[in-house]
Amino acid sequence: MFEVIGERINTSRKNVQKAVAERDAAYIIDDVKKQQEAGANFIDVNAGARIGHEEEDMKWLLDTIQPIATVPLCLDSPDPAILEMAYQMVEKTPMINSISLEKDRFDTMMPFLTGKECKVIALCMDDAGMPSSSDDIVARAVKLVEELNKIGIKTENIYIDPLVQPISTDSNKGVMVLDAVRAIKSKFPEVHITGGLSNISYGLPQRKIINRTFVALMMDAGMDSAIIDPLDVKIMATIKTADMLLGNDNFCGNYLKGVRAGVIES
Repeated sequence: MFEVIGERINTSRKNVQKAVAERDAAYIIDDVKKQQEAGANFIDVNAGARIGHEEEDMKWLLDTIQPIATVPLCLDSPDPAILEMAYQMVEKTPMINSISLEKDRFDTMMPFLTGKECKVIALCMDDAGMPSSSDDIVARAVKLVEELNKIGIKTENIYIDPLVQPISTDSNKGVMVLDAVRAIKSKFPEVHITGGLSNISYGLPQRKIINRTFVALMMDAGMDSAIIDPLDVKIMATIKTADMLLGNDNFCGNYLKGVRAGVIES
């Protein structure tokens, strides 16, 4: 089944930053409950936008969210010290967002991840910058899986982010990432594919229809997770429908549940 990582609890979002600064627990609790009810499988928690306050903000967010969290949390920070604190606080096995092959990030994150029981989002980014071809994405994915395996992270706990890039800058960017996902899944059937999808439509009008179409294509290629807003009813409807058509929804149960709930309609 497709896994949704709810992206809304991020202090880069104006309303979330205000709620965190004012310690408005009711706002955060309401948002998390809505994401869970909409079908989020993980709740991403990112407290990095208020410079100098990340540690206290992350601690407050975790204290606020955990009593009502029915799904695991995705701990989102580039700072291993923040992640270590957060990891010690969580009750359910978390997801860590994220590691990459960029030397500074790789060298600091690998010691933190060693020996941890967690799922890991791994970005196909290195010091050369964004990948320029499908072969480039695949080579970076292979390196990430191999290195994470060496420190005890099982392949089935690795979520590769192939880094979707705007098709408005190069008409081949969509095909490039689709080809890469197919190749990664062929080499590592147990690995997961995740990431944000909205970059594909950057700079173009009517972005939401592009994003909804692209997620269906990515799912056909092998993507089985995404970092999205689960309150976007139309993209969630597309995901549930595509999951059914790809044979991942026994007896169409989740699709029918969505129809009965009024979140899937023509």
